[in-house]
Amino acid sequence: MKYILKKETKPTLTTFGKYKAVARHHQTVGVEDIIREVSQQCSLSEGAVISVMSGLSEVIGRRLRQGDKVRLPDLGLMKLEIESDKVDDPSLFRASQHIRGVRLHFLPESDRGTPALYQDIKFEREL
Repeated sequence: MKYILKKETKPTLTTFGKYKAVARHHQTVGVEDIIREVSQQCSLSEGAVISVMSGLSEVIGRRLRQGDKVRLPDLGLMKLEIESDKVDDPSLFRASQHIRGVRLHFLPESDRGTPALYQDIKFEREL
């Protein structure tokens, strides 16, 4: 995984002026690439992979919106979390006023605390 060092520019943070590693992403893999690779790996036609991916996407999205957590073996757990303002009195809370949005949280599958997704990553500084 390639990274660059980036200086913290927010003066309100205690880390202002310090440098941190930031991942560099050089390309976005599209669904066509994924379909082709999965098709080759699983001996399925590209059309079959498209059908499965479409169905999987629909079911996962629906289940997440219903409030379920979705666990995919060897990948991890997905769930939606609400971001909201805090109020002093619960009777004053109004969803339309205080809920700011929803975020997708992804927790990689792990074996004894070490996510397989993170194993064997080699770090290389990009200048």
